[in-house]
Amino acid sequence: MTGAGNHVIPNVHFRKVNGMQHGRMNRVMMRTWFNQPARKDRRAKVRKAKIAKIFPRPAAGLLRPVVHPPTQRYNMKLRLGKGFTIEELKEAKIPKKMARTIGIAVDHRRRNKCVESLQTNVERLKTYMSKLVIFPKRSGKKGVKKGDTPRSELKNVAQNTLREIIPIERPKLLEKCRAITAEDKEFSAYKKLKKARTDKKFLGAKLKKQAEA
Repeated sequence: MTGAGNHVIPNVHFRKVNGMQHGRMNRVMMRTWFNQPARKDRRAKVRKAKIAKIFPRPAAGLLRPVVHPPTQRYNMKLRLGKGFTIEELKEAKIPKKMARTIGIAVDHRRRNKCVESLQTNVERLKTYMSKLVIFPKRSGKKGVKKGDTPRSELKNVAQNTLREIIPIERPKLLEKCRAITAEDKEFSAYKKLKKARTDKKFLGAKLKKQAEA
């Protein structure tokens, strides 16, 4: 029944029963996923087999740098990048050809835009090098090369199974509440940025003027 007034005569036909929906919505044609637990178990077994196969190398693969994701929405976060820059390897005193052979990813396209990120990744490389254990390629005294770890230190070496090899130190973004100081009130972010842009624009003319003087 409808309410009072001139309305459309109800003509509801309840046909949405099993096997009568259209296309993928048809319950007869719906895909099941009963093998989900077995797939999960299989993936875990494959991971374990892969880790055992690459022993004693780190389970995570190559060492990668800490980078800020692009765009204003995500650039306050930290994640792993593709590879270390040539400049970072130079600062850490690691030859770029050697880096690939000792488990360090290299990305010749990436550029360092600030000193802070450069220093962070250089420290990451230095930490890695201090903990690095290099196995000789061959047995015997002739198989040992310069830079290889002594055989006495190669007994009972544990494999690195961490996801990031060296964990990323993520800064705490939350700050505790504090009273607003007079210095905070006087500070203007707009004026500071405006001055920085102006200084950058006229830097060439300023240096030219100094050279002529």
